[in-house]
Amino acid sequence: MLLLLAKMGYTVEECSIAMERCGPEASVVELTDFICAAQLSREADVYLPDDDLKPRYNGVCKIKKRKFFEICKKKNDPETETIRLPNPMIGFGVPSLQLESISRSLPDSAIGPPFFYYENVALAPKGVWDTISRFLNDIEPEFVDSKYFCATARKRGYVHNLPVQNRFPLVPLPPLTVQQAFPLSRKWWPQWDPREKLNCIQTAIGSAKLTERIRNALERFDGDPPTSVQKSVLDECRKWNLVWVGRNKVAPLEPDEMEMLLGFPKNHTRGGGISRTDRYKSLGNSFQVDTVAYHLSVLKDMFPDGINLLSLFSGIGGAEVALHRLGIKLKNVVSVEKSKVNRDIVRSWWEQTNQAGNLIDFDDVQALDGERLEEVISYVGGFDLIVGGSPCNNLAGSNRVSRDGLEGKESSLFYDYFRILDLVKSIMHRPA
Repeated sequence: MLLLLAKMGYTVEECSIAMERCGPEASVVELTDFICAAQLSREADVYLPDDDLKPRYNGVCKIKKRKFFEICKKKNDPETETIRLPNPMIGFGVPSLQLESISRSLPDSAIGPPFFYYENVALAPKGVWDTISRFLNDIEPEFVDSKYFCATARKRGYVHNLPVQNRFPLVPLPPLTVQQAFPLSRKWWPQWDPREKLNCIQTAIGSAKLTERIRNALERFDGDPPTSVQKSVLDECRKWNLVWVGRNKVAPLEPDEMEMLLGFPKNHTRGGGISRTDRYKSLGNSFQVDTVAYHLSVLKDMFPDGINLLSLFSGIGGAEVALHRLGIKLKNVVSVEKSKVNRDIVRSWWEQTNQAGNLIDFDDVQALDGERLEEVISYVGGFDLIVGGSPCNNLAGSNRVSRDGLEGKESSLFYDYFRILDLVKSIMHRPA
């Protein structure tokens, strides 16, 4: 396997780390996905310089090799080491792959209602998920990659007190490969690009300057480009989720294509009348709806008359869309979201789908104290489900400036999720 990956142009260091982290049973696709994810988490690297593709030695640019060697020396740093994730990353099962037996017991203090569901990036610094689990009743995180639900990867961890039996997926099932999602691209897709899944959708996209450099690099050759050029192009395609739209021509995803991959209705993020840049940012920070809906599907039989939802860090309403698509009536939704752009998107979706319930929105989780929660709970009659995914700014591997874990300025808002959950449970269980 090491020789095979090396022949594909990856360094021995990259291959060794991927094989160590993914385990001996990992496939070539899983290993290359891991390597590309690791590249995303490093400082930006220029694979296609303006002047020309740099000469390579043993398939690797000397500068790149030196940079990777420096990173390898730090990989065992306890401050930066990430959690060892399960392989395959299917949590307690996915529609196409069910576990034979699921053993899961919850402490009495964690048994709902209210049910709760917390989400964040799986590849967080060491100790982050242990802390999250400890604050949320010591419940074991469920790590799931959305590539089992759609054509794009999205490695996330979920801590929740929902049942894990009798789940069911949204129908119709979404496209599971890039070619199924973008059938018109098949005509232009080169045989040396083996991607069947896209990487995690980010908040930024590849620039026009980058795609032009790629086109110029490929047009120097009549047939297939040399292996070194293929690898450089593939690295950029994986990094920026570029798809083939013409001969030697790649392009970033459009906002409506991202919406489709993430399970949102077409033009969902146009509802707030926002810019393309804002749409990309909102989508990059959202839930993958099909994945979340699969976990929440157990609520449909439990609440046939609908639910009251407290949605913290609502974003563009991934949980709300998931419940709606499951056919679960939204009686009262209290949405807390800092971004006015995102609040406008959720409000627009609420009106366009003719929701019969009440949507109440707030802009600051830190301002949601006990007194205000008592007022809201008195009005709606209590919450059946509390959903939230606090900011991952200080957790994500792509942040090399302030990756401070749960003590970072943004990601420390996790503690407000815990605080509010604890307050709601206390208020709802208080004797009348």
